[in-house]
Amino acid sequence: LGSFKMRNKQIELLVGVFIVLGFAALAYLAIQVSGLAFRSDKDVYQLQARFDDIGGLTERAKVTIAGVTVGEVASIRFDKELYMGLVTMNIEANVDNIPVDSSASILTAGLLGEKYIGITVGAEDEVLQGGDEILDTQSALVLENLIGQFLFNSTSGE
Repeated sequence: LGSFKMRNKQIELLVGVFIVLGFAALAYLAIQVSGLAFRSDKDVYQLQARFDDIGGLTERAKVTIAGVTVGEVASIRFDKELYMGLVTMNIEANVDNIPVDSSASILTAGLLGEKYIGITVGAEDEVLQGGDEILDTQSALVLENLIGQFLFNSTSGE
């Protein structure tokens, strides 16, 4: 009877450890997916871009070139003089060869509609430096606006 109780306690302990490890793994996954991931402080420089409509872009959204993440959105604020969204991006310091005629677009990833910035590389020899601005931008496609245009065009044609 004593060995049965001892074996039962060992099983309960193993189940408890397994559950704690499961919760820890779940918490780690939730943090990684939410964008609050534990990141090392990499050397970065900042670029800016102005958009007519940021369409749900958020801070900490990724910035990509050729589909590869090269940075993240540091801040988004409203430019009162030009009535545009001013986006500041932190770009990894090792990506220091982005041509000045490159363009930035707000794109949508996946079914959930996560927004991110995609940089299309230009052809100039001169490269962007920290604090420079990407002048050629394309705002986000807002699904509601597209549906409204489609409905308006289909009803006005009758």
